Amino acid sequence: MSTASPEELRGLFLFEDLDDEKLDWLSLCGTAEEYPADGVICAQGDPAEFLYVLLDGEMVMTQMVRDHAVEVSRTDRPGTYGGAVQAYLGHKIEQKYQHTLRATRPSRVFVLPALKFSKAVRKWFPMATHLLEGIFFGMSNARRIVDQRERLTALGTITAGLTHELNNPAAAAARASAELGDRLLAAQRSLADLAAHGVDCTHLSALVALRPALPAPPAGRRSPLEVSDAEDELGDWLEDRGVGDAWDLAPRLVAAGVGVEQAQEVADAAGDHLPAAMRWLAEVLEVAQLQAEISDAMGRITALLDSARQYSQLDRAAYQRADLRTLLDSTLTMLKRKFGPDVTVKVDYDESLPPVPVYAAELNQVWTNLIVNALYAMQGSGTLTVRTARENDQALVEIADTGTGIPEEDIDRIFTPFFTTKPVGQGTGLGLDISWRIVVGRHGGDIRVRSLPGDTRFQVLLPLTEPAAEDSA
Repeated sequence: MSTASPEELRGLFLFEDLDDEKLDWLSLCGTAEEYPADGVICAQGDPAEFLYVLLDGEMVMTQMVRDHAVEVSRTDRPGTYGGAVQAYLGHKIEQKYQHTLRATRPSRVFVLPALKFSKAVRKWFPMATHLLEGIFFGMSNARRIVDQRERLTALGTITAGLTHELNNPAAAAARASAELGDRLLAAQRSLADLAAHGVDCTHLSALVALRPALPAPPAGRRSPLEVSDAEDELGDWLEDRGVGDAWDLAPRLVAAGVGVEQAQEVADAAGDHLPAAMRWLAEVLEVAQLQAEISDAMGRITALLDSARQYSQLDRAAYQRADLRTLLDSTLTMLKRKFGPDVTVKVDYDESLPPVPVYAAELNQVWTNLIVNALYAMQGSGTLTVRTARENDQALVEIADTGTGIPEEDIDRIFTPFFTTKPVGQGTGLGLDISWRIVVGRHGGDIRVRSLPGDTRFQVLLPLTEPAAEDSA
C-alpha cells in the first residue's frame, strides 16, 4: 500500500481539471494499492465502500446474471473507474457494488473511501450533485413507467390481433348457425312432403340410409369451368327426369359432391318421387355443410385461443422447460394481423432442440419486440425468417428480416434505454432494452445483432441447462 501523488492523479482524465488543493486532498485521503493478475478488486453485492481508479495495468468489469459472470468491459486506460460510483446518493439507495472488478494483469489502483468520495462530490460540485441525483431518479422512474407502457403496448398489439383473428371464424360460425335452423326446417318439410306423396317406409328407409353413404365433396378444388360443367350435366339429368327446379337444385347438389352417379342412387331409392327426394337431399346436404362450417370455425377459434394461452402462459409456472418452437409459433399467430400480403414468413426449426428452462411469457415479449421491429424495418414487403438451432451448450433463436438494415453508427446504441430511430410517438426506445434485460438479466443468455442492408439478424442465445444453484421449481 502506498500513496498516489497529486502529479500522478492530475495525469488521469478523471481528475485533470481539479485544482491543486483538491488533488492534494485526494492524495492524502486515498491510497494506491497493487493487485495481482486475476485479483479481485471489488465483488458485486458487497457493501460499496470504495471508489477504484485504475493507475496502471488492466481490469475487467463483470456482472453476475443467473450465476453466470457476464463481461461488461475491459480496459487498460488509466483513470477508468468503478466500485462505489453512486456514493454521492448516500442513503437514498442501497450502497452495494453493482459489478465485480478484477485485475487481468498486475495493476495499481487508486482507492478512495466511499464516504470521503461522497462528501467531496457534494462539497466541490453541489449543483452537479443535484443534477446527477435528478437524472438518476428521473431516469429510474421514467424507465419504470415507460417499461410498463411498453408491456401494455405489446399486450394491446396482441389483443388487437387476436380480436381480429377471432372475428372471422366467429362470424362464419354465427352465419352458419343462423342458416342451419332454416335448413333443418326445410329438410323436415321435404321429408314430410315425401311421406305425403305416399313414399312407403321401405323407400324412406333407403333414402335415410343413403345420406351417410354419399361421398364427401371432392378434396381438390375444382376450377370454375369444371364446376359449371358438372352443374350442367346434373341439371340436364334432373330436367330429363321431370325435376321442375332442376337448375336451382343442381348447384346446391354439386357443391356437396353429388353428381349424376349419386343422383341415380337417389332415383333408385325414391322410385316415382324423385323431385321431392332430390329437394330433401339438397336440404340435408346443406345442413351437413353448415355443420362442417361451424365445426371448422370452432376448430379455428380453439386453435387461436390455444395460441393465446401459449403466448400468455397464464396456466403455466413462471419458470419451466418449454419448447421454443411452440412459443415462437404462438407469437407468430398472435401477430399474424400485422403481416401484410407482401410479407413472407419462413420458419426453420431444429427438431432436435430440447425444451429450454425459461420464463416463457417474458420470452414471448422478446419475440414480439423483435418481430414487430423486423416488420417495421421491411415497411410491408420482404421476408421474415424465424430459425432455431443449437450452438454449443445454448439454444439459438434467430429472427431475420430483409429490411433496410441498421446504420453502422447505431448498432452500438440500439440496446440503450430510450434510443429509437422511429418517429416521435411511434416508439419508446425500450423494446430492445426490455428484451436485453429479459434475455441477459433473467435467463443468463445473450443477444447478438448482425445487420446489412437486406439482411438483419437478431440472435438470442439461451442456456440449455438450469443454473446449479437455482431452484426453479
